[in-house]
Amino acid sequence: MRSTGKLHLGHYHGVLKNWVKLQHEYECFFFAADWHALTTHYESPWGIQGAVWDMIVDWLAAGVDPGSATMFIQSKVPEHAELHLLLSMITPLGWLERVPTYKDQQEALKEKDLATYGFLGYPLLQSADILIYRAGQVPVGADQVSHIELTRELARRFNHIYGREPDFEAQAEAAIKKMGKKTAKLYVNLRKKYTEQGEDLALETARALVRDQQNISLSDRDRLLGYLEGGGKVILPEPQALLTPDSKMPGLDGRKMSKSYGNFISLREDPEEVALKIKTMQTDPQRVRRTDPGDPEKCPVWQLHQVYSPDSTKAWVWEGCTTAGIGCIECKKPVAEAVIDEQQPMRERAKRFEKDPRLVRSIIADGNDRARDAAKQTLEEVRQVMGLSYD
Repeated sequence: MRSTGKLHLGHYHGVLKNWVKLQHEYECFFFAADWHALTTHYESPWGIQGAVWDMIVDWLAAGVDPGSATMFIQSKVPEHAELHLLLSMITPLGWLERVPTYKDQQEALKEKDLATYGFLGYPLLQSADILIYRAGQVPVGADQVSHIELTRELARRFNHIYGREPDFEAQAEAAIKKMGKKTAKLYVNLRKKYTEQGEDLALETARALVRDQQNISLSDRDRLLGYLEGGGKVILPEPQALLTPDSKMPGLDGRKMSKSYGNFISLREDPEEVALKIKTMQTDPQRVRRTDPGDPEKCPVWQLHQVYSPDSTKAWVWEGCTTAGIGCIECKKPVAEAVIDEQQPMRERAKRFEKDPRLVRSIIADGNDRARDAAKQTLEEVRQVMGLSYD
């Protein structure tokens, strides 16, 4: 996540709730992307550091658990930058220029000078962020799928160029024998079904079989995965996009919740301030007097009810609004209460970290070390196949 400072409920419903769920289902790496922040804020970097710490406290407050996921800061793992550099040697310029968000953001940020390599190359840095951990799946919104596809193309190109060892087939056959007679026979049969008959199910079954093997090395596993399709060794696996459910969190004016619109409620906002913000929200402009019936579909408060209220409350609001049976203040009250209730455990969790910044720094220092250990393993093999291992 780019380091933008304190987060709001849009971030919680759009990303963090999903992270909290995923951390119990996968091995997860979550990092503050401070280098990515520099791609658009290189002239004013002074707020990035504070924004990183504020954002990480919000992650912890939302329930991201350092015991279940690796949390770290991008620039504290320089292996990201080295892989970015090495990938740049094989990345066609046109691949970066065609990324949809490249021209879109240049248009949206006209006031900034973005004619820099850092901005052009940020999708490549994103790819390095993913490939350095050999990620199987990447949680993204629909607008980021093109970045994952670029990453897949880069991994494919890298493996094609560097994954072919001189004695690849002999090493793959040797690796098959290490699986044990029964498993080796199953692997050979599945590979034959795929290569001779094109059975996709056989390919997926064989891949799962290889990944489940505990008695072979990581290098042998990658050889066996590559051998399934008759290619070379898979050094950088192709990741899949794990689509994040669309956030349905509207802002206080009915538009998407955003800091740039000023229509947000912060994740740890004071309950009195939350109540005031919702109390002063604009409602259906046609409902001038208390006795005027309204149309919930034209009211931003109704959108908040869609997120926070049970069906019984929504039915009460719809009936009361359309018949002028309730006033707008009455309509807003259950929403304000629901938002404050949702935030309560986050505020409580945050107190511990707000009082002890050293604890947050300790959590991140540990995450930095774990991330570096994983990243170094990938880079060691990348350097080797690119002829840069001098041991």
